[in-house]
Amino acid sequence: MIDSALFIAFTLVSLALALAFWRLLRGPSAPDRILALDTLYVNTIALLVLLGIRLGNNIYFEAALLIALMGFVGTVALCKYLLRGDIIE
Repeated sequence: MIDSALFIAFTLVSLALALAFWRLLRGPSAPDRILALDTLYVNTIALLVLLGIRLGNNIYFEAALLIALMGFVGTVALCKYLLRGDIIE
């Protein structure tokens, strides 16, 4: 049962990853592209967690945590740049 659930989850998260990448490439504005990049981070984290569950290895959970941290910092920096024109005040 868990194998079929993981297969379905991998498929759906991969589809979401592909759609977010499409929005990143074709986004009509910069905020749309930033949101797509943030969605890519979240989908990558979900794929790593699913892979960690499937393989039973804890290193994937640590990698997901690092990507979450970098994704948050990157999204905040890009939004700050978009609003103010600079990152460091």
